[in-house]
Amino acid sequence: MAGLPYQVDARAVEDPDKLEAVVRDVLRGDPDLVILGGGDGTISGLVDLLVGRDVVLGVLPLGTANSFARTLGIPLTVEGAVEVIRAGHRRRIDLGMIDGDYFANCAAMGLSPQIAETVPHGLKKLFGRIGYLGWAGFQFTRFKPFTLHVDDGTTKRKMRVVEVRISNGPYHGGTWLVDEASVNSGEIVVQAVRGHYKRTLIRNWATSFLGMKERHHDTISFSGKAIRIDTEPRLPISIDGELLAETPVTAKIAAGVIEVMAPPAPTPPAA
Repeated sequence: MAGLPYQVDARAVEDPDKLEAVVRDVLRGDPDLVILGGGDGTISGLVDLLVGRDVVLGVLPLGTANSFARTLGIPLTVEGAVEVIRAGHRRRIDLGMIDGDYFANCAAMGLSPQIAETVPHGLKKLFGRIGYLGWAGFQFTRFKPFTLHVDDGTTKRKMRVVEVRISNGPYHGGTWLVDEASVNSGEIVVQAVRGHYKRTLIRNWATSFLGMKERHHDTISFSGKAIRIDTEPRLPISIDGELLAETPVTAKIAAGVIEVMAPPAPTPPAA
């Protein structure tokens, strides 16, 4: 742009399959800032490319849940997110890892991966959100609790569960679920929703959506630098909405490996 002390390279990518190649091409120019517009899946799918580079990530929350933006305190409007980038405040944050792959916000085992694995191609595009929710309801009738094995390096636990969340931040699906998780904690958090009956999952999601303290009645959390996870039976894992792994896995934290444009972190209250 003439008259400006910097160069701007804006790319509109209509085909999601070409997005990674476009970002790789942009990074060849050694930019100071890369702004990604999309949802949690877009951010998680591309964040690996930014690790180890002297580049700052800017986020335009254009997805459905925008859990990563919520965690960082980024406004969910384009205007608000642009203002955060314009203000220029950088935060160095953690990323989660599933085996060797980085992710931004949250991975899950249970009903949500089952939906993602089975949903007919193009259903949401053809019938919208109603069609997708209808499919989710159908899959709930087929969903079964499963057995979780957790090894945090000091303790091994086995339990019957209805959902497992591997969290680098407190939000999942746009709802605050995991109190212990933070992008600055230096630890990964594995939260299990315990139960032998799938109605426990409905109760947990409902109380979480309403912000009720009862949401903790059925959960147990494990924190650490690395946590080994296995299930009976073996299950797929959705990572910020995309099916990218299968149990068993090791969930890890990559502390402070990336910088983002975000409002300053809240100051903890004085002791």
